[in-house]
Amino acid sequence: MKILNELKYSDSHEWIKVEGNKAYIGITDYAQDHLGEVVYAELPEVDTAVNTGEQFIVLESVKAASDVYAPLSGTITEINEELADNPGFINESPYEAWLVAIDMSNPEEVSTLLSAADYEKVCE
Repeated sequence: MKILNELKYSDSHEWIKVEGNKAYIGITDYAQDHLGEVVYAELPEVDTAVNTGEQFIVLESVKAASDVYAPLSGTITEINEELADNPGFINESPYEAWLVAIDMSNPEEVSTLLSAADYEKVCE
């Protein structure tokens, strides 16, 4: 299982890469491994507002559908269009296959996210 030190994590297995007021969000290596082969990603539309903890993405795998929860509040500014044609990219490279980017409405929420070391304990 791969965990990158430069990212933040949620206990519901999302990774977060913060760049200024923008946050890129994806699912962790642990999550994609447990989900199985991803065959479809239902992503929200750009300009959709999301709140921390709310379900905002559905990933469908050969095993089941799985909800993804917003680790931060904000507005969707980008979606990863590549996933429409290649949802399996999430399995191949989970830390490159970001799902959405959001403009954070409350950047202080980043302090509530887990470090790589703390996330590793969640996965044990």
